[in-house]
Amino acid sequence: MLSSEQLKRYTEEGYLVFEALLPMEGVVRYRAVMDDLVARGRGLTEPGDGFHLLPDEQGRPVPGRLHKVQGVCVVDDRLLKLAREPAILDRVEALIGPNIDMFGSKFFPMLYPGATSTGWHQDNHYFGTNSNRVVSCAIYLQETVRENGCLQVVPGSHRTGELVSHHRGTGTMAHGSWTAVMVAEDAVVDVVCPPGTVVLFSANLLHGALPNLTPQSSYRTAWHYVPGDMDLAQFPRGGFRDRHLVRGQ
Repeated sequence: MLSSEQLKRYTEEGYLVFEALLPMEGVVRYRAVMDDLVARGRGLTEPGDGFHLLPDEQGRPVPGRLHKVQGVCVVDDRLLKLAREPAILDRVEALIGPNIDMFGSKFFPMLYPGATSTGWHQDNHYFGTNSNRVVSCAIYLQETVRENGCLQVVPGSHRTGELVSHHRGTGTMAHGSWTAVMVAEDAVVDVVCPPGTVVLFSANLLHGALPNLTPQSSYRTAWHYVPGDMDLAQFPRGGFRDRHLVRGQ
């Protein structure tokens, strides 16, 4: 499902963008599921059951302001169908083979001015590996531009296989660990995209996202595909609730 040119680009640059890969009928259906999650989040006064609230300048959760749903495919298994979309898995299969698991599912609604998803980081920092067999996947269900928090990547930053140091964030970025490495502005690519866009990238790729500066939300999911036989100590097959067989065996 990937051309030789696309495979070469993934190897050299570390990511592939498939604009409007998902049909709008499916996009609308998945957005309705996410609307349900957002409605649940608005009623929360404290985080719990996978729901994380937006941190304020002191890093304290703000009641009713949903930041993300961690383990979203466990919280609402209707989104497993999104992770199993054949158009996505056909492309993942070209990268890691026919037996595919997905783990670490997240939903970022990016609802408010000032909303964030991630700072600069490498996904493999969280997974205890630097394997190039981990393919991260971001799916955008609404139009995403710089102003409402598009993905940013540093092409080729995955090639050494080295993981840079990460440190726990503070204030509005207290929800994760990010790298203090200075990223040159001219090395960054903004992934501006229409609804239904899927981005596949190496879990060693340096990437992040801009904050939302508008009232326009930008629904997106993020998760990671691995070969079914890949042993991840923190995310074992059959021993971690948010690891799911999505193709093959």
